[in-house]
Amino acid sequence: MRQRILLFITIFFYFILIFFIGKVAFSLLNSSIDGGIAFSDIFNVLYHGLPLDLSMSGYLTAIPGFMLIASIWFKPSVMAKVFNVYFCVILSLIAVITVVDIVVYPYWGFHFDSSVFLYLQKPKETFASASFIQILLGFFTTIAFSVVIYIGYVYIIRKQILRLTVPKSIWKTGVVLFLLTGALFLPIRGGVTVSTMNVGKVYFTDQMFLNHAAINPQFNLMYSFFKSDNFASQYQFYPKEEAVQIFEQLNYQPHNDSISELLNTDRPNIILFILESFSADVALDSVVAPNMSRFAKEGILFDHFYANSFRTDRGLVSILSGYPAHPTTAIMKYPQKTENLPTIPKALKDAGYDNLSFYYGGDADFANMRSYFMGACSIKDVVSDKDFPLSERMTKWGAPDRYLIERVYHDLTTKDQKNPFFKTILTLSSHEPFDVPVTKFDHPFLNAVSYTDECLGNFIEQLKATELWENTLIIFVADHAMQSYPQGVNNSEPQRFHIPLVWIGGAVKEPQVISDYGSQNDLAATLLSQLKVNHTEFKFSKNMLNINARKFAFYSYVNGFCMTDSTGTVTYDNDQRNIIHQSGDPNLEKEAKVFFQNMYLDLGSR
Repeated sequence: MRQRILLFITIFFYFILIFFIGKVAFSLLNSSIDGGIAFSDIFNVLYHGLPLDLSMSGYLTAIPGFMLIASIWFKPSVMAKVFNVYFCVILSLIAVITVVDIVVYPYWGFHFDSSVFLYLQKPKETFASASFIQILLGFFTTIAFSVVIYIGYVYIIRKQILRLTVPKSIWKTGVVLFLLTGALFLPIRGGVTVSTMNVGKVYFTDQMFLNHAAINPQFNLMYSFFKSDNFASQYQFYPKEEAVQIFEQLNYQPHNDSISELLNTDRPNIILFILESFSADVALDSVVAPNMSRFAKEGILFDHFYANSFRTDRGLVSILSGYPAHPTTAIMKYPQKTENLPTIPKALKDAGYDNLSFYYGGDADFANMRSYFMGACSIKDVVSDKDFPLSERMTKWGAPDRYLIERVYHDLTTKDQKNPFFKTILTLSSHEPFDVPVTKFDHPFLNAVSYTDECLGNFIEQLKATELWENTLIIFVADHAMQSYPQGVNNSEPQRFHIPLVWIGGAVKEPQVISDYGSQNDLAATLLSQLKVNHTEFKFSKNMLNINARKFAFYSYVNGFCMTDSTGTVTYDNDQRNIIHQSGDPNLEKEAKVFFQNMYLDLGSR
């Protein structure tokens, strides 16, 4: 009996040892994100993250527990083979998750979860962010880590298995092992209190990187798989009737005849550039992006504008559907839900814009984009990577922005364009791995932004020389801000979501700066109201120019959300179930929670 009890305990704590190794590696290799890490920080990460490690170890020890019961009746050599298979599979999975998580965290700012499998449907695009060296290094590191922890298993666990003997009391040994295995329920659940184990239990500081370092990545991935798709039941802070009533007041759009008219016409041609990762502080930097910073002076700059999320698939829906992004899922993952979303292109089509196009240098099927653009947006003319010659598909993502934007200009000036038209262009060169054919800046992200900026500058100068310019509105907006630049900023802070929104073109009346707060979901109502197109379907979108409407920006980060306006800011973390930052108007807390709750009520109803 003693042999098997000792082996059971050894297995349980061996998994914890592996998790500790992974967390130390994660903390050290990614510490530059938070400006370095002290030894005491690592100790705190391991100590406070222990509950999730214990829980995950409990899950992984359950099957070996039953195998130990079976070992009472089987030869050690037979059981050793069974254990070999189990540990080979489990340790390989742990190694893969650990290494991949360390690699992707600097780019994403959070541990990867089940949403990654949506992107794995297109593996080429999924791994396009990493260079060949990074992929090779990651592969060999995973193999090496797998081998090391398997050797540890062989010397620490397998040797004990081979030394097992028949216990003196088979019945007592079986009962004790069964009770021990059943007792794993306690670390798995996190005790016997009302609250069950969740990632928020390991949060211990206002330094978000350290909280993330404390999270067990294997538990995080598993936890994300089992989250309910019953969205309407999630994040219910207040009774439904109360939440809906407050939301309607919050987003109420009173009629106003004095709304500023920004355009010379209510039926301009529209070219919408959605710029990959263009943070406001970079996009409006006259050194890095001289053209964008000049456009902001020549046209209309919305200088308190924010992304709704941190991913392209979420940003696209926020921009085109006026639909705020959910942190725990992407609605684009559910074509049956996106099909009934209102969209700017569809609203414009109903208003007479029959000439709709979408341009992208990459794969339009990535993350269900094509189903959204063709289904929800009613865009039939989709130009993507396969429409460019092989000689122009120079990067892992596809055709660089130069060829993409040249293709747009070529089609505009050589093909018969039925007016008015609406063209959407999604850039890609400023996406990791920032593979561009020029070198102006040492920092790869700044270099890529500068490259795209130059391409945009050339496009505008060429378009100005055509007859199209006078009746065209060009809109520049980012899909999201860059999550890994600059370093040292928490991924929940407003700076991480501050993006440019600039309108230029011959259709713009005059240059001006609009300082009212807004976010991507507000572009729909703001633009459509200028075109005198009905936008009542866009229930989450508000006209930023309506002086009688409530002005605020809202965004979600990984399982948290923030509302900010001229009176203050409130940031709420769903994992911690607590406010992590608040300043100014205390009423923002309830308004933010109500807005977020209604997002999930709406998602569940579609």
